[in-house]
Amino acid sequence: MTDLNQLELDLINAIGAAETAAEVEELRVAALGKSGTISGLLKGMGAMSPEERREKGPVINGLRDRVQSALGARKAELEAAELESRLQAERVDLSLPARPRRKGGVHPTMQVMEEMISLFADMGFAVAEGPDVEDDFHNFTALNFPPKHPAREMHDTFFLKPDPQTGERKVLRTHTSPVQVRTMMSQTPPIRIVAPGRTFRKDSDATHTPMFHQVEGLVIDKGVHMGHLKWTLETFVARFFELDGIQARFRPHHFPFTEPSAEMDIRCDRSGGTLKLNEGDDWMEILGCGMVHPNVLRACGLDPEEWQGFAFGMGVDRLAMLKYGIPDLRPMFDADVRWLAHYGFSPFAAPSSAGGLS
Repeated sequence: MTDLNQLELDLINAIGAAETAAEVEELRVAALGKSGTISGLLKGMGAMSPEERREKGPVINGLRDRVQSALGARKAELEAAELESRLQAERVDLSLPARPRRKGGVHPTMQVMEEMISLFADMGFAVAEGPDVEDDFHNFTALNFPPKHPAREMHDTFFLKPDPQTGERKVLRTHTSPVQVRTMMSQTPPIRIVAPGRTFRKDSDATHTPMFHQVEGLVIDKGVHMGHLKWTLETFVARFFELDGIQARFRPHHFPFTEPSAEMDIRCDRSGGTLKLNEGDDWMEILGCGMVHPNVLRACGLDPEEWQGFAFGMGVDRLAMLKYGIPDLRPMFDADVRWLAHYGFSPFAAPSSAGGLS
């Protein structure tokens, strides 16, 4: 019969000399596997007499238990050493200075405004600007607002104190349309401009703030019609969202300064908590537009029998929310640098049609 003492000594020495967990596993199979030496001894007990089994059984079982313990202990020792080696190799010295963080960033509103200006510039539009504080004529009268229109009331518009001498009450402009009026009064058609800037209205919720940003557009020329307006807006929206095309519809609406007037909707799917364009059966209003009202042309000194045009306007902040997944408009004006670090853009990544927008 095999010398059990020598067998145990050889196995214990081999286990102690094992340098990897794989070598320990090989020794376990050689000793305790189906064809292992100790397993063979256990199987051989079936051929022994009852007296031999009583004598040899405890000895062989004790050998098996001691070898199993040695194998487990060596495996745990090697795994602990391997873990310590990995921890040393992957250790990070937290006392080292961190990589320099980007200081500052471009606000999403400014990023989107630059994207819009870039796209309209490719279509031949110039940029026009005007004052934030406007008089009644440029903000309301020239744009065909009737005297008792709700937009003239205190609940919607920020009025300044009356002038001590004239009694005139100026307003914080409620849209950038006064820039269109000033352009038509100072330039000879043809005209093709966009007017980006800040606007002000008494409104505040998740999608409205008292101060917000608009980009309005104006085209004045001979023979201009709704087809030109439709192509311009569909082309812009598709390029802005970086799509090959856009599925849109134009619904009749009312604006004092355009006739006919329309709101542009784009097809979308809001299921699953994400906005997917050109999919689903839902529609989302994205901007207002229309043909310039003849009364507006007359107020600006243009003959509506000779000149026609179209105008449109859209909220910059709202487009930023839609494109970049910003859930609430109000934090955009909270001056929180943490918010800007998350949603801001690199100042070196100027948007362009050739180099990419976002």
